Amino acid sequence: MKKSNETNGANTTEETLPHAQDAGADRYNGPIQVAVVGLGRIGSMLEQDERREKPCTHVGAILANPECKLVAGADNDPERRLDFVDRWDCLSVFTDVHSLLKAVKPDILCIATHPDSHAEIAAAAARTVPVLVCEKPIAHTMLDARRIVQLTERYGTRIVVNHERRYSDDYIEARQAVEDGRYGELLSIRCNLYFGRTTRLDRMLMHDGTHILDAAAFLAGRKLRRARLHGRLRTRKGTAYVVASAGNADVLMEIGAGRDHLNFEIELSFERGRIRVGNGVREYWQSVESPHYEGYRSLVCTDSTPLPETGYFRNMLQDAVKCFREPDHKPVSSAKDARSAVNHILNLTRFRVSP
Repeated sequence: MKKSNETNGANTTEETLPHAQDAGADRYNGPIQVAVVGLGRIGSMLEQDERREKPCTHVGAILANPECKLVAGADNDPERRLDFVDRWDCLSVFTDVHSLLKAVKPDILCIATHPDSHAEIAAAAARTVPVLVCEKPIAHTMLDARRIVQLTERYGTRIVVNHERRYSDDYIEARQAVEDGRYGELLSIRCNLYFGRTTRLDRMLMHDGTHILDAAAFLAGRKLRRARLHGRLRTRKGTAYVVASAGNADVLMEIGAGRDHLNFEIELSFERGRIRVGNGVREYWQSVESPHYEGYRSLVCTDSTPLPETGYFRNMLQDAVKCFREPDHKPVSSAKDARSAVNHILNLTRFRVSP
């Protein structure tokens, strides 16, 4: 096991990182210094999942990007800190963000902690870190979500939120088809979310529904409006429905418990076709003269080949790199986008999601 020196409650290497002293003119030309707060599943440990597309974590994306250098990590769990040191050969590891920022000056800081800590960590880092990457949901309350958005206005910090479907090539491809009018006007969007047999629906909506609501808005190219709930969310049984609109398209989202399988899927219905995209799903259907009924048209699947790689995490970090390199660049997935998703969810759950 690799060893690190402990100083003031934090583990650091004997050598001070060059960037921690003064990057000077090299700040925008040399390797981009990236640190991660939160070394759990999405921060680091999911890279062990052999079936997932790689990279699938913040650390994995950093190491896969030739412009970036992993300079530090922080977590209050000693086992996660040890795993981070052993797995990634990065000896600068700390117990919290405050200790990290005293020793290291990252160009990008990834926040992969529980949502109720996002606002505090973002506020601690925004004064000195040019770009923050924040996990979804951006916060558990609208007050914290607003506070994070205000950091961009107060300090000029760019904040990228990891609503990863905005960065996934299959979703980007589907959005382009919408914009090009490939199948005519987009008329409706149907979303399915099943995430655990006994998961409470309000928690499912907050933690994974934030992805699907944001993805629906992204694909439509319009903000979701007039979201209304049909059914109960504070239950571990049954199904609830969210009805909304995005531009001229109606949106229906189904959230269900009781299933023994994961399902995250969005269907876009057009005048002359259909697109289905989701976890393991990519289908394009086109209207043709029906082979079954005279005088009618039917849909036939013209493409159902999955993309060999969607690049969702790789593209997300590259967006953060672009934010750092280009002062005028606006994130593909911004803090305001994320605030909008949380606002819909908290309105649907009457401003509270139980832990």
